[in-house]
Amino acid sequence: MVFRSKVDIFLLTLIFLVVLIMGTIPLFPIYKEASLSIIISIFTICIFSLGFIVWYGTSISYVFCEGYLLIKGGPFKSKIAYQNITKISTTTDGFTGYRISSSDKGLELFLKSTTLESIKILPNDKMKFITELRKRCPNTQIQNFE
Repeated sequence: MVFRSKVDIFLLTLIFLVVLIMGTIPLFPIYKEASLSIIISIFTICIFSLGFIVWYGTSISYVFCEGYLLIKGGPFKSKIAYQNITKISTTTDGFTGYRISSSDKGLELFLKSTTLESIKILPNDKMKFITELRKRCPNTQIQNFE
């Protein structure tokens, strides 16, 4: 079963514009002296950076596989074995984890025996996600969930 992440379009657009502005402002003093190939190269790097941000921000998904939860976002993937998930609770910390969001309450998965102690996620349908997680991890504690 696959769950998509909520996408905060406002924040994604804001990040996109900030990167675009911050990437082009330093070019203004050199526009007259720089060759066209240098300007095109820098502009191309800026476009690829912006494309990466949009790709990452819109492709985050959570896949329930046979023995693990797969979290994908852009080129990044994490496999979390179900037996490593100890607890799940709500969180309002919007700028960490596998999501680009500024306001909505997300979920925090607490893990055992890994380098990460917890991962913050924001599935579109939190109730359905919790139900599916409960089926696959019956011993997981569920806290602070309305």
